[in-house]
Parts: sequence; C-alpha cells; structure tokens
Amino acid sequence: MSRVKLSLLISISVVTVLLQGCASKAKQFDATWESLQQYQAPEWFRDAKFGIWAHWGPQAVPGQGDWYARRMYLQGDGAYNYHVKTYGHPSEFGYKDIIPLWKAENWDPDYLMSLYKKAGAKYFVSMAVHHDNFDLWDSTYHRWNAVKMGPQRDIVGQWQAAAEKYGLRFGVSEHLAASYTWFTSSHGADKDGPKAGVPYDGSDPKYWDLYHPKHDEPFGGGEKWYGKNPQWHQTWDKRIRNLVDKYQPDLLYSDGGFPFGEIGRGLVAHFYNTNMQQHRGKLQAVYTCKEMGSGEFNRQACVQDVERGAMKDINPLPWQTDTSNGDWYYRTQDRYKTTGQVIRLLADIVSKNGNMLLNIVLKPDGSLPPESEKLLAELGPWMDMNGEAIYGTRPWKVYGEGPTVVGGGHFKEDYPFKADDIRFTTKGNTLYAIALGVPTADLKIKSLAGVSISDCSLVGSKEKLQWTQDAEGLTIKPVSQWPCDYAVVFKMKIKQ
Repeated sequence: MSRVKLSLLISISVVTVLLQGCASKAKQFDATWESLQQYQAPEWFRDAKFGIWAHWGPQAVPGQGDWYARRMYLQGDGAYNYHVKTYGHPSEFGYKDIIPLWKAENWDPDYLMSLYKKAGAKYFVSMAVHHDNFDLWDSTYHRWNAVKMGPQRDIVGQWQAAAEKYGLRFGVSEHLAASYTWFTSSHGADKDGPKAGVPYDGSDPKYWDLYHPKHDEPFGGGEKWYGKNPQWHQTWDKRIRNLVDKYQPDLLYSDGGFPFGEIGRGLVAHFYNTNMQQHRGKLQAVYTCKEMGSGEFNRQACVQDVERGAMKDINPLPWQTDTSNGDWYYRTQDRYKTTGQVIRLLADIVSKNGNMLLNIVLKPDGSLPPESEKLLAELGPWMDMNGEAIYGTRPWKVYGEGPTVVGGGHFKEDYPFKADDIRFTTKGNTLYAIALGVPTADLKIKSLAGVSISDCSLVGSKEKLQWTQDAEGLTIKPVSQWPCDYAVVFKMKIKQ
C-alpha cells in the first residue's frame, strides 16, 4: 500500500472516530419531562409544511368509513347492519375474516409517491397500526400483520422505499394504544333479535391475540381511551419499539397523548435517541401527539397534533393538523374536500406556525378514487406556482385578518373562507399575503397600515400590480387575469 493511500485511510478513520464521538456525546433523552421538554422540532419539519398520509388498511374493504372494526360489533350501527347483510353475523364472520379480503392488488407505492411529490408533499406518513390491532409491517411480535396475512406485503417498508426514492421524509402513525379498550365491542353479543346472546367471534380465546383477552375496561373518551392493564402497556411498548427500530422513521404519530406514563415517555426518548445516533448526534425526529383523550401531554416534549382542526392564533411552537380529503377510511358515496378547501386550510395553518398532514383516501385495492386523483392533480400546479409562500416560511407578527373567524381546536375545519380573508407568511424581508379566494374587487389589507413596503407583486403573474397604501392599509386593484384559482398570493418587500 502506498504512503498516500495509507495516509488517506488514517485520515478517514480519524474523522469517523471523531464523528462517532460527537454522536455518542450528544445529550441523551430519558423518560422524565425535565429531559423530554428539551426537545426542539427540526428545521426540516418546520420548512416542509405539507405532508401526505396513507390512513389505509383492512378497514377500507367494506367501504363503510372509519372505525369499521369496532362499529361492526355494535348492533344497530350502520356498519353492523351492512356487515350482517353483506358478510353475515359477526358471531360467524368477524373482523378476522375481513382481513384476508384486503388484497391491495392494485397498490403501486412507487406510482402513488410520484403523484404525492408532484402534488407538493415534503413528507409522507404510513399507517403502521390502527385501533384494529393489525400491523402493516413485518412485525416481529404479532402474527396479525400484513406480511403474513391479507396482501402479504410489507406495507410500511414499501411505502418507505418509495418515499426515500422521491426524496420525501418518512413517518409512521400508531393508533395501537387505544386498541385494548376500543375492541371490547368484539366480545359482545346482540341484545335482541334471532341472535340475541350469541357471542361475537371476539369472545373466542383462539383470536384474543387480535381482539385482546376479555376484560372489564370499557371504551370511552378521556381516561377510558387508553387501557390500564400493565401487560397491555408492555405489549404496546414492545411492538412500537420494533416498528421504530426496524424502519427508523423521521416521524412517529400517536393517536392521543403520550401513552402509559413512563412507558410512553421511555419509548419517545428511545425514538429521539436512536434518531440522533442515525444523524451523528443531531436530532431530526418528530413525535406528534394530541392534547385530547387519555395519556400525558407536554407541548414542549413533542409536536402538538390537532385532528381535523386548527389554531385560533399563531402558536409559538411548531404544530400539525392531521386531516383527510374524505373519511379516514374509504367510504362509498363519501363527501370529499375540494382543492380550494385544502389550499385555504393549508394557508391558514401555515400562517399560524403549523403543518398540514393530509390523508389521501385510497380504495381497498390501493388505487385512488376519482376525487383523490382530482385533488392531487389540482394541488400540484398551485403549489408549484405559490409554494414560495408556503415552504420554508415563518409566521409574521399577526397571522392575518378577515371576516371568517377560526374557532380553533379539534374537529373544526370547515370554514367559508373568502378573498378578503388574508393569511401572512414571511421569509427574510419578504412578506406574503395570501388571499383565501380570488378577489373580484379592490382588496384592502388593513394589517399593512404603517408597514414600510417597497414593492408589491402578484405571484405567478407578470402583470404590473396597481396598489396604494395609506393610514387605513394597503389597497390592491384587481388584475385583468388572475394566475390561479382557489387562493392568490401577493409578495412584498418590507423593512424589518
């Protein structure tokens, strides 16, 4: 070996040792709040603003929407009635028998990811396990998984490969913690009718690894969302650690607060620590959870998630809305969000320091309903033109103005935004004013009274903008042709 090659090898070894040393010296998290609240959301997440989610699994098969695996065991529920009519009584044909019907035969994650990227997504999240207790990955500790049953494919792994190919950050969602109480309906029986008193198939001990052993913890909101059985807590920890260690995601989502006290906090600390090891001591992980349901919540220890809702005002810490363009699972004859609704909600969220994680509904076979195809096709051009006002931006001193009042909180997202509802974002000394509609008359932005503006233009248009500013605000004249539908963006240079 030449002296040059030897010297190069020694140099590489020294650098490697130094980098490993830096990673090993990085501050480690533990299961205490004092430790976890040192967390800071990484810049990639703050810059990304828009992610797409695949809230998808066996519950899509019947086409009856969300929570089918629970509702099919509730006599009188629409899902129960559909199930009896279509498949038979749940004492004879239960959820375990729905799982083999999920074939995902037309699912092409590579093709779908290419559409998600064109639509403007910067990160992608795969469902990993829903309340139905069915793992969508090559699960080490649970036989009810998508590799052994149903499609017999590693759904999480193949989504991840596609996301990495197209340069999207990758995350997983776990809804497992609530499963223990959520699935108690499978242990019931009809209260009346010809099958009154006949136990549903969840009562059969052969299937308790899917439906959980019979217990006396009822399902409900608040403290009844997560079960209290210590053995279940250990099972949750083992399976979600397996998920984190096997796929090393950038983002982990829990459907509720931190589950199970110290066990949940320990799992999150493990997620953060292993992520730092993978990134040479720099924390790139995002853990999202909710200030609702049971479990613990500390907004400094995670990224707060708001389900199908928004914030009233600018949140000082980064946060996320998770929502869907339709029901969470495929539903025939569903109502879908329009492209305008999605874009306007996204602008409102981003102006308040948030991200949008949007579920794009998939059919059970893995193909897109026409409404999902249309949304993706229309999102892309708008984001291509106006993305500079979204990606990499930060809030201004106020989020915006306008007649439409956003209440804030979970399950509040259907707002009738109009062109005179304005949302602001900033990037350096550039201020963006996003009109949540297409103006048909002079647009007056009152928040810009007294703000020193040196230039104002319309993003996506070469037409010279006519604007004036006085003590009452900034007034913009309509242009002869607006460059896009849904919402228009004005770009201004301001003196800080």
